[in-house]
Order: sequence, then structure tokens, then C-alpha cells
Amino acid sequence: MNIKLVESLVQIVQSLPQEERQIFEEKLFFDTHQVTTQDIMNLTNKSQSFDFLYDEPDIYTLEDGEAI
Repeated sequence: MNIKLVESLVQIVQSLPQEERQIFEEKLFFDTHQVTTQDIMNLTNKSQSFDFLYDEPDIYTLEDGEAI
């Protein structure tokens, strides 16, 4: 671990004006640009990409396979 780098970064962040520090902290801690599993599920539901599966026959049952 590079302790000197971490300490330098802390000093830089602490030296920022309050407004810039707030912007930095929001980007660091509240970044909402990460795609979640729920986002992907919503996208596939809305895009109808997998609608063809509704026409597929049900070839498996609950009795298939081994119990976990």
C-alpha cells in the first residue's frame, strides 16, 4: 500500500474549496453511473429482446435435475 500517496491525496482533497470538495465527494461516494442488475432487467423487459422465449415450449419441469 502506498501510504504517502494516500496521505497526499487526503491533503489535496482537504485543501479544496468547500464547493469543489463537495463536488469531489459526490462523485466519489454517490456515483450513480454504475449499471445495476435491476437496470439490466428493466432494459431487457422494455426492449422485448427476449420475447421470443414466450413461444418456446416448456421442456423442463421442477422434477428435472438434482435437488440442491
